[in-house]
Amino acid sequence: MHHHAYLWTGPKARFDDEALRRPPHPDPPPAGSRPELVERYRLVAAEFRTSDLPPLETAYWLVKPRSLVRGTWDEAKEAAAWLGEQLAQYTPRFASEADRDTARLARLVDAAAERLRSGADVSYGCYLDRPSYLSLALVTCSPNLALPEPVCPCA
Repeated sequence: MHHHAYLWTGPKARFDDEALRRPPHPDPPPAGSRPELVERYRLVAAEFRTSDLPPLETAYWLVKPRSLVRGTWDEAKEAAAWLGEQLAQYTPRFASEADRDTARLARLVDAAAERLRSGADVSYGCYLDRPSYLSLALVTCSPNLALPEPVCPCA
């Protein structure tokens, strides 16, 4: 078992486009569907796997391009340390004062290490200034408990 790290920052409005953050339905719209529905399905089907947007279900990061992987670790503690480093780097930009609490952030990192050791994924998001959004994810791989089918991006 190992862990992959993912990071995304961008405009909150782009993050809120949930259609591009979920995998397309396995079946396309039926014949005779409204053209805008068919076009939206085509867009999602074409862009979900290649988009850098964080998926709604953390495990789906594994189907995204390898170039989006920010790091890979065998040890949960090392992966959680990466999370801590990212949180420390972005803390000055957190929109909420409560999100800047260093004791709270340390507890998040400790909890992340525990979750990863159990084989679960970790996902954390936070509003930044201007309104932007920060999404951090650590995904357990080989296998992933939530989505065992995807191939490891390292393969």
